[in-house]
Amino acid sequence: MSHDPVSDNRTDEGVAVPSGTPPSEPPSGDDSVPVGRQRQRLPLLIGIAATVLVLDLVTKIAAVAHITPGEPVWLIGDVVSLRLVRNPGAAFSMATGMTWVLTLVAVIVVVCVARMGRTLHSSWWALGLGLVLGGALGNLVDRFFRAPGFMQGHVVDFVSVGWWPVFNVADSAIVCAAVLLVALTLFGIEPRGGEK
Repeated sequence: MSHDPVSDNRTDEGVAVPSGTPPSEPPSGDDSVPVGRQRQRLPLLIGIAATVLVLDLVTKIAAVAHITPGEPVWLIGDVVSLRLVRNPGAAFSMATGMTWVLTLVAVIVVVCVARMGRTLHSSWWALGLGLVLGGALGNLVDRFFRAPGFMQGHVVDFVSVGWWPVFNVADSAIVCAAVLLVALTLFGIEPRGGEK
């Protein structure tokens, strides 16, 4: 009985493959990224950013409507309170005389995050960048549309915890994003879904 070498090289579909042909691998957009992780995460990033932006806008509108400047509303003892503050500067009231510069920096951040989001395949990076984008947009709305004028508007802050400077939802999102993105970098998790 003769032996047919072609029969040893049949695929699951029963199609013969020449004996010298290497097995084919499923195509992937990036050899270093597993096929299962190749889904784009831009919709997730946009959803997180939109959620942060809406929460920030709603809470700021409520704070301006219901909190009287100089009259804090105490929530937990003398540690946590709501107090209305209009901040012309960055976090911790830095660069108070450079509001328009801070506005330009925020615009650049938004553009960079939006461009990076088109290549994301990591859910964790989408979460972090979504928080950054939502926070930056939330404070940009204040810079553009609140007094004293376009690109120089003062950001509404209203949450006070102990000695920490008064902040808002957008600030919280940006700080949480910074911690998360640093952790992802330290653990070697790539924006495109792979690991170093």
